[in-house]
Amino acid sequence: MDVHNRAGTVPRTRADLLDSLPPPWPRSERVLRGGVVAMRTAEPVDARTAEPALFVHGLGGQSTNWTDLMAVLRDRLAGVAVDLPGFGWSAPPPDGHWTPQAYAALLADLVADEWDGAPVHLFGNSLGGAVAVQLAARHPQLVRTLTLISPALPRLLPRRTNVHLPVLATPGLGDRLVRSYSRVPADRRARATVALCFADPAAVPEQRLQEAQAEVLRRDELPYVGQAFTESLRGLLATYLDRSEDRPWKLAERITVPTLLVYGRRDKLVDPAMTHDAAFPDRRIALLLECGHVAQMERPALVGELWREYFGPPAGG
Repeated sequence: MDVHNRAGTVPRTRADLLDSLPPPWPRSERVLRGGVVAMRTAEPVDARTAEPALFVHGLGGQSTNWTDLMAVLRDRLAGVAVDLPGFGWSAPPPDGHWTPQAYAALLADLVADEWDGAPVHLFGNSLGGAVAVQLAARHPQLVRTLTLISPALPRLLPRRTNVHLPVLATPGLGDRLVRSYSRVPADRRARATVALCFADPAAVPEQRLQEAQAEVLRRDELPYVGQAFTESLRGLLATYLDRSEDRPWKLAERITVPTLLVYGRRDKLVDPAMTHDAAFPDRRIALLLECGHVAQMERPALVGELWREYFGPPAGG
């Protein structure tokens, strides 16, 4: 197993990582068999040579979680970040299926529609990592490389900092807790999310905090926000109990494309000890010593550097 421990070799703040903080990329909608999904597209530096890439956010997240990493990789990738059903600007799934398997089927349709089925560089964080594993294993012809950032894959022993998740997934109780939490002021909820997901919340630029708070306020007006969180959490945790041949770690064994796994040593939600569980046949693992759960947001330049190191120059380059 190839594990690289990487310290903070680049500055912490977004302003130091990028020439300037980009605003959220332009948003559009796509009508697919599984519903209407919102997505954001980062125009590449050179559309003639750019390679297609799909970015999938985590539980409670949205496509804007990839804004900075998409900017870092625009010289290589024509990136599309999707809002999973019920999150961001996407409506809930019309069939009521809030599972990683259902999300992967929807994204397979998106790849077929957006890029005529050409294989993509696939990125997933947390829940999005679990979805990406489903997509790469079940539709291998659609995936060129796989990058997983703190993927939410089964590890049954809870940690002190994530023990609340099974409670929130409990029918009835979890729904009441989510409704109660929604009455906390939006700025406090946004900062609480940052504190949970980032190793160093103080390094998050005020611009990004304001964007997060505005998104919380916007989604407070939607009637399905709590349902999207609790149902998606239940769908994810159900995969942890799966003992079939399609359980997540068995799916990982089927994935033959080069796979980069990025973990944060200070991750409060996904145990970085999962580096020892990785079952992907062609993999490299990077453990970021001063990073939390959302490395693509906290250290986008470093994640971009790792991606370039592993996957090399563009085809024909």
